[in-house]
Formats: sequence, structure tokens, C-alpha cells
Amino acid sequence: MIAKGKIVVPNNLNKRSNIVGIGKGLRTKINASIGTSSDIIDIDAEIKKARAAEESGADTLMELSVGGDLDKIRQEIISATNLPVGNVPLYQAFCEANKRYHDPNKLTEEMLFELIERQCEDGISFMAIHCGINRYTIERLKRQGYRHGGLVSKGGSFMVGWMLANDKENPLYERFDRVVEILKRYDVVLSLGNGLRAGAIHDSSDRAQIQELIINCELAEIGQEMGCQMMVEGPGHVPLDEIEANIILQKRMSNEAPYYMLGPIASDVTAGYDHISAAIGAANSARYGADLICYITPAEHLALPNEEDVRIGVKTAKVAVHIGDMNKYKERFRGWDKDMSVARRDLDWDRQFSIAMFGDEARKTRESRVPLADNTCTMCGSFCALSNANKYFM
Repeated sequence: MIAKGKIVVPNNLNKRSNIVGIGKGLRTKINASIGTSSDIIDIDAEIKKARAAEESGADTLMELSVGGDLDKIRQEIISATNLPVGNVPLYQAFCEANKRYHDPNKLTEEMLFELIERQCEDGISFMAIHCGINRYTIERLKRQGYRHGGLVSKGGSFMVGWMLANDKENPLYERFDRVVEILKRYDVVLSLGNGLRAGAIHDSSDRAQIQELIINCELAEIGQEMGCQMMVEGPGHVPLDEIEANIILQKRMSNEAPYYMLGPIASDVTAGYDHISAAIGAANSARYGADLICYITPAEHLALPNEEDVRIGVKTAKVAVHIGDMNKYKERFRGWDKDMSVARRDLDWDRQFSIAMFGDEARKTRESRVPLADNTCTMCGSFCALSNANKYFM
């Protein structure tokens, strides 16, 4: 499956990390994103978030800083975790152009390619690179009258701005072979970024987004033929009735390249609880064939996530992808739930805690409200249905 391009293993030759397979037939994996902003720059806090993500069960990490010493932050995060670390090189590229020339649109192509190589040398294992934005996709965006939710991808928005300001084609598309050759040297996975993804469900599946998806799927096959590991990124805001169709399109057009879904958030009105909205989208995405899910935290759309937000985001995503996988793979994943059912029927509390996804937290909740009878809980007490029924059937 790796040889066929249906599975990728992000693991930079310069920085060995946990072996994580992403793709067909494998458990749906979870990515946690961290990073500074221009308002909050605290390397120690980002290191704590990286470790919190790993402890909570994330499979990969994306370091997405845009504030502070970006080389130092990236290097320290890579050193602080065993997870494969990804990033978006356009972030630093436009930050450096703005710092050097006081105008991000003065970014030069050579600066961009040199930066991509520098980040690969540091040990980045997968890169979200916005190769699918070109003049044609921008024309689709214009002809449809822009969007209800605007452009929400930072890298995508700045690349569109650069192209319009300079009246040039996207160098990541125009010189795609150079992008591939750099990443191939380090065995870095090229994740084809979704720079025109929808940031509102009313923009989902519009012509601009689908055009970029078509181009990314074409590029995925070209990159595979060149010997580079390829992954395609998916949309961020998608109503539930469009998730299956989106995944079918991606899988059909890319020869089943791994699909990395950002969320997806299934409603636009759930600020403060977007992690739950995204979990619903993620469960459906995993069910229909997505291979990697980017978590969403309670801070989405509101603030830079803190350490607790990261933990909640990862654990919520773990619940979501398990629900998806037990429907995608059925018997391969439903045995875990069956074991829990039997332990609950038998009122075997220690076994329940050993089986539970978050057993320690489950134990703490029960012990915080001690029942009068050891074999029950305070929800039902002496009216426990199982305790009553087991007398007659066991």
C-alpha cells in the first residue's frame, strides 16, 4: 500500500519519530496543531502543548507558529516530542518577507524554496504546501462572487494575495517538480494543502474548492510517480450531507491517496463547542474513508488554544475517530465495545476502567460520588436495572 501511494509514513530521515501509518485499511489517525501567534509568543507553553497532545493520544503534530523566532520554535518542538511533526512553510515564508521587506507580497520564489529545504533539514516529517492554488482556481473564486465566509486558510489567503499583487502564477504549482524533489530527498510527506477550503458550510463544495481538489488530486498522482509520499488535504467546514461525496471524489480522483480532513466543522454557530461540532464531522469523515483528522479545540474561532484546550481537542477527536472506525471497519473495531458491554452487564467496575478509552478519568468520576452498594453507581443506586435483571438471567 505504501508503494501504491495509498499509505504514507511521515518520518523525516533527519529526525526519527514514532512510526505512524496513514491511509487505507489503517486506524484513522489524529493530528493536533499548536503554535504561537503574533499576539502570544511563549515557547515553553508550546512545548507543554506538544507534550500534552502526545500524552492525550495524538498521532501527529503540526507546528504552525507565526510569531517569534520561528526557526528556534520549530527546532525545540521537534526535539520535545516523539510525534511526527508537520508544518505549513508558507507561514514562515510570508512572515520573513514581511520582516525583511515590510510587505509579504515581496516574497521571492528563491526565499520560499530555500525555506522549505531548511525546514526539511530541521526534521519536519510532513508539510502542508499550497500547490493547488493557481490562476484558474482564483478565477473560479472571482466568478462565483467570492464567499459567504471569505478565505480562512492563512497560507491560502496570503498566496492568493501574492499572486494577485505580483500578477504571477503560484510558484508552488508552476515549479511543482522542485517542491517534490526537495521533500523526496528527506522522505517528507507532501500534504497538498487546502488553501481554498470552505470556512463556512454555505461555501462547502463550491467551484473554487472543488477545482483546487481536482488539481491537488492530479498533483498527488504526479508526486507519487516521482517517488514522493503524497497526501491530500480536505475541507474545514462541511455539512454532514456533503462529507461522503467529498471523500468519494478525493479517493476516486487521487488513486486513493490518504485524505487529511481538517475537522471538519459541521455547523458555523457552535463557537465555544466547535470541538463537538467537529467531532460529529470527524466521525462521519472517518466512517466514509478519511485517513487523518485534524482536531479542533474549544478555542476554535475565539483564541489561541492553551494546554487544556489541546487535551480536550485530542480526546474529543479520539472519541470521534473511534466511532467512525467502528463503522468503517465494523468487526475489526467493534470487539472493544463488546468487551465493555459485557463488563457493564457484569457490574465489573475494574474491568470497565481497564477497557475504557479514558479509564483513569472514568474511575475518578465514579470515586467522586461513592455509591452505597459497591456494585452499583449513584445514577441508579438500588434501582440498578442490571443488578435486578442479572438475578434472573445469570
